[in-house]
Amino acid sequence: MKTLVLRLQRLYLRFFEGVDYLRSPFLLAVRLYWGWQLVQSGWGKLHNLDRVTDYFTSLSLPMPARMAVIISCVELFGGIFLALGLLSRLTALVLTVNLIAAYIIGDREALLSIFSDPDKFYAAAPYTFLVASLIVLIFGAGKASLDTLLERLLGPPDAKASASPL
Repeated sequence: MKTLVLRLQRLYLRFFEGVDYLRSPFLLAVRLYWGWQLVQSGWGKLHNLDRVTDYFTSLSLPMPARMAVIISCVELFGGIFLALGLLSRLTALVLTVNLIAAYIIGDREALLSIFSDPDKFYAAAPYTFLVASLIVLIFGAGKASLDTLLERLLGPPDAKASASPL
């Protein structure tokens, strides 16, 4: 019985060692696909600022014209940074905040239906962007990213230097 348990434990460990090899390719695919989608969304908004401004005005956002430019740039440049894996977690944090705000301000009904009608929540425009941003925020960019390249070139941040006061 003990040998069976040990054999199952080894199989379990080998299986998840193999699955770990898929982490970076998965993160690369998420970053490339959703980064590109964000670039397209931001680009489209920048080229239709009048419509975006009108929409933001209908939501009673303060300074709707400025907000239209800011949100468009967050999506455009956030998508570029996400796809490249540059400043990934910071970018993902900004995008996450932006997308949660999009739910709260622009699609409150879908947000409030998260438990009563989950399909409405999942179908809302911010959902997939939010999930992609959260994945990168939580797991990082993976090995195939500019973040990893820069860390290799510059070295990891020194813990002692970051702990010392300015």
